[in-house]
Amino acid sequence: MTPARFWDRAAPKYSQRPIGNMAAYEAGLARVRSHLTGSDRLLELGCGTGGTARRLAPHVSEVTATDISPAMIAIARTRAAEESVTNITHLTASLEGSLPAGPFDVVAGFNLIHLLPDPERDIARIRDLVKPGGLFISKTPCLTGLFGLLRPVVGAMRLAGRAPKVHFLSPARLDRAVTAAGFEIIETGNYPKSPPGHLIVARRV
Repeated sequence: MTPARFWDRAAPKYSQRPIGNMAAYEAGLARVRSHLTGSDRLLELGCGTGGTARRLAPHVSEVTATDISPAMIAIARTRAAEESVTNITHLTASLEGSLPAGPFDVVAGFNLIHLLPDPERDIARIRDLVKPGGLFISKTPCLTGLFGLLRPVVGAMRLAGRAPKVHFLSPARLDRAVTAAGFEIIETGNYPKSPPGHLIVARRV
């Protein structure tokens, strides 16, 4: 099953699932907003049903919200219309192609990097979408340490079509990959602390 097909099938249930740790989500979002300006053009990769894009839209000039799943994008468009959010463009697209031309002031990926085919390679691709001096902002669940014991469970669920491919990344590996791709990290944090939802704010150099 392709990743797009998996997320198309998951979209109806995913769209009804509440955020697991709202306090951590809000704390991380506040840090993200602190780096945005009203003139920014923001590209979000892997926007899902668009909840975070809608929360960030009032703080930037425009948002281009993308996902590989047409079903996710359809839900995101509907919810943006219901909430009268008018500065978001929703597109079905991926890093493999069909992304809008950059560069963007800010490129963001929330709960995304661990799902990409090759995190190090794909972070390097993301750099090309960010204007010089612009920002790459990501938050990634890091299932290392004791959480690494979930590998066999996730593997079995994937074989059954109930989970996507997941990379078990550490915060240190993510930091190294972002730096190696040509970014300068200006802020990190974990929201939540356990398992770490590792936030990185990095400037393209």
